[in-house]
Amino acid sequence: MLRFPQLYKITQNAEGFNTKVFWGHCINALVHSLILFWFPMKALEHDTPFSNGHATDYLFVGNIVYTYVVVTVCLKAGLETTAWTKFSHLAVWGSMVMWLLFFVVYSTIWPTIPIAPDMRGQATMVLSSAYFWLGLILVPTACLLEDVAWRAAKHTYKKTLLEEVQELETKTRVMGKAMLRDSNGKRMNERDRLIKRLGRKTPPTLFLGGSVNQQCVSHGYAFSQEEHGAVTQEEIVRSYDTTQRKQRKK
Repeated sequence: MLRFPQLYKITQNAEGFNTKVFWGHCINALVHSLILFWFPMKALEHDTPFSNGHATDYLFVGNIVYTYVVVTVCLKAGLETTAWTKFSHLAVWGSMVMWLLFFVVYSTIWPTIPIAPDMRGQATMVLSSAYFWLGLILVPTACLLEDVAWRAAKHTYKKTLLEEVQELETKTRVMGKAMLRDSNGKRMNERDRLIKRLGRKTPPTLFLGGSVNQQCVSHGYAFSQEEHGAVTQEEIVRSYDTTQRKQRKK
């Protein structure tokens, strides 16, 4: 953001979240819901009883669907993540593991703890079903296939400025060598772009009546917070001619 201030326009123009994006998410969520519910329902429509005589019921189907929902939501969050850290991995993969652990414990605590008697043995039934493990691969994949295809097409044919900068950041560690286009369509690196911006206006007078113009000083340091940035502090200071006095209009 400091090196490419144009990225601030993404949030200033509400490109990441607006009415169009909101309804797009709503429609996408509706499609995910249809897949998450009807795929398991159709797969278990003609299921047979287990060897112990238990038949599949609403709890069995519900626990399967909810497990698919947790996995799909976590993977969807992973797709939206732009910077993977150890905390990102912990949140995505840890949430799936925590749900499975909770499901196993919750279905075995009765009658030791007098709650949820209907859940007794549900984890054993679900985890021993071949339909469950097959659907665990197919259902989230079917949900996210649309998201991956849409993102790939958008990234190929209508790349955003953020995606361009991310690619440049991946290709080179030296951001000063990264090339962008200025308002005139000419290619220029970041250092040239910042210097050009500084030169658009007449350099303000630093000395006015023997006192330092604080606004000019803070303006100069706004571009030189990093000692090893694309534009050094020395270059910023030297861009102002401090020997000239401001001429008063008569």
